[in-house]
Amino acid sequence: MTINIQYVKMPTSEAMNEYVEKKLQKIAEKYEWLIRADVSFKLENNVYGKGNICEMELSLPGPKIFATSTEATFEAAAKETISDLEKQLKKRKAKFATH
Repeated sequence: MTINIQYVKMPTSEAMNEYVEKKLQKIAEKYEWLIRADVSFKLENNVYGKGNICEMELSLPGPKIFATSTEATFEAAAKETISDLEKQLKKRKAKFATH
């Protein structure tokens, strides 16, 4: 699986790159039919302190899967987004199994 990580209007972070790649590789081992992951991190001015946005889009056979989350830290946002993607992947795998 190819992983593309973008940082929108903010500096890049090697630590976040490693964290996200490690998490996505675990998913790629579980779901070998994944083709590509597009990840983007955005910083938004938010009065409530939750201005760190993580968006992920997975390319796979059939429609793409997309998830996003806004949290206090980028690590938490990435973790929440990956959790949402895993739920969608489980549903997609169940559909594959029924056919």
